[in-house]
Amino acid sequence: MAGSSTQGIKTVLHPVSDLARAKAVYAALLGVPPTNDSSYYVGFDAGGQHIGLVPGGGPQGMTSPVAYWHVPDIEAKLAELSAAGATVTEPAHDVGGGRLVATVTDPDGNVLGLIQDR
Repeated sequence: MAGSSTQGIKTVLHPVSDLARAKAVYAALLGVPPTNDSSYYVGFDAGGQHIGLVPGGGPQGMTSPVAYWHVPDIEAKLAELSAAGATVTEPAHDVGGGRLVATVTDPDGNVLGLIQDR
């Protein structure tokens, strides 16, 4: 397990059914306005965390919050997790600005997210 370490959970995405209502609730909870505000994604940066709201679970069909572990080498971490018994459910892909994301499920079906910033 010496391959690739993590930089911890810094991002949590929440699927929401009503973006406007959810945005108001999270702004009240976090005490800050969104840093990203569009019809397909609203993101907040607070206390070193990024909290994202994804209408309808987005293209990945999220049904519950997903915590994203930040890693220096996403492909190495995917290989490490696969070797340990995780299943890749969303291969690494660029979501803009050089950010790569991927998801795996553990043996119990829990979704684990990975992010690599270039």
